[in-house]
Amino acid sequence: YIALSHFSRSKFIQGGIPAKKIVVKPNFVHPDPKPGLGQGGYAVTVGRLSEEKGIKTLLDAWNLLDGDYPLRIVGDGPLSDQVKEASANDSRITWLGHRSLEDIYQIVGDAKCILQPSICYENCPKTVLEAYSKGTPVIASRIGALQEFVTDHETGLHFEAGSASDLAAKVTRLFAENDSLAEMRKT
Repeated sequence: YIALSHFSRSKFIQGGIPAKKIVVKPNFVHPDPKPGLGQGGYAVTVGRLSEEKGIKTLLDAWNLLDGDYPLRIVGDGPLSDQVKEASANDSRITWLGHRSLEDIYQIVGDAKCILQPSICYENCPKTVLEAYSKGTPVIASRIGALQEFVTDHETGLHFEAGSASDLAAKVTRLFAENDSLAEMRKT
């Protein structure tokens, strides 16, 4: 059996599959889109706009933030109406809807950070790998495989899953650190 993360492997083992029959082979990005410049000055989230993906947590965090923290939201889904309403009521939020992979690479490469606010287990989120391929740090929920793929204070920051206040604090911190995590674009 193939697991996309060590976290999912451990869940398969808990479910009764013998450990010796499971190998870990994460997703990947091909071809390499090369690092972006990160000069857009905004945070971005990319994915399905649904409850389990933490969209409510994300929007609640933006309600808590004081100051100019631009947010771009790429994707579509059941919570599109909420995202549309949030973007109409908060000039810092821009909903971009569905975009091509080429557009997503450009948007993620220009972003200061990408947000992965899931409140459910992720297996091996391709958006995190795409962010890394562009050299963009990730602020992710401290849950499941996201803890495995995002190294806190090295490739991004963790926040407590479902906590809008913790997410807002991590966004504030990353923006205030003035690109200490942007060093990953240079390696």
